[in-house]
Amino acid sequence: MLVFVIDPATQRIDAVDIDDDLAGVRRLIGYDSVDADEIDANGDRLYFDESCFIRQVPGAGRFKLDSLAPVAGRGVVVGSDAATGALRAPQVTLEALAQRVRFL
Repeated sequence: MLVFVIDPATQRIDAVDIDDDLAGVRRLIGYDSVDADEIDANGDRLYFDESCFIRQVPGAGRFKLDSLAPVAGRGVVVGSDAATGALRAPQVTLEALAQRVRFL
């Protein structure tokens, strides 16, 4: 499954292929405690470290996606099926996502 990794430390957004759904998302973020916010009506969601500001990891960087609160550390954009909640590739394109992300 294709996902987009937002890495504020390198100020890059990369397409990554994973095959283990939420476990893969957690691995990409680097923590088991993840949370998600919906980013569009297509079911795309931004997953991030639930404790990103409590941890205060030096050098992790921060980013902002649209009007969501800033996120510290990596974020992963994944799609989800509205009926089943199953994870899938996001509907947003990498180019469109890049226009919506601001590195802080």
